Amino acid sequence: MDIFFDYFWAFVLGGGLCVIAQILIDKTKLTPAKILVGYVCIGVVLTSVGAYEPLVKLAGCGATVPLSGFGYAIANGVKTAVEEKGLLGALTGGIGATAGGITASICFGLLASFVFSSKPKR
Repeated sequence: MDIFFDYFWAFVLGGGLCVIAQILIDKTKLTPAKILVGYVCIGVVLTSVGAYEPLVKLAGCGATVPLSGFGYAIANGVKTAVEEKGLLGALTGGIGATAGGITASICFGLLASFVFSSKPKR
C-alpha cells in the first residue's frame, strides 16, 4: 500500500505544479518562459529556507521532475560545493550538480533536430 501513496503524492504534487503553471499561462499575461524561470527560482528559494526538502520526501519525483526540482538541485549543489570548496563552490556547485541533466537535454535536443525539421511560424 505504501507504493500507492508514493504514486498518489507524486501525481498530486507534480500535477498541482502543472495546474498552477497552466492557470498562470491562461489567466495572466506572463509568458511561458517567465513562468518557467519563476519555477526554478521558487525551487531555489524554497530549498534555501528548508521548505522544499519535505516536499521531495513526500512526493519524490513529483517534486524533483518539474522545474522547481531543477532549482532544488541547483541549490543543493551549491550548498554542498560551498561546504567542500568554500566560496568558489557558489560558482561551480549548481552546474556540477545538474551537469547530467543539462548534458542529456542538449544531446536529446540535438538528436531531435536531426529527426524533425522546423517550420516557420505563421
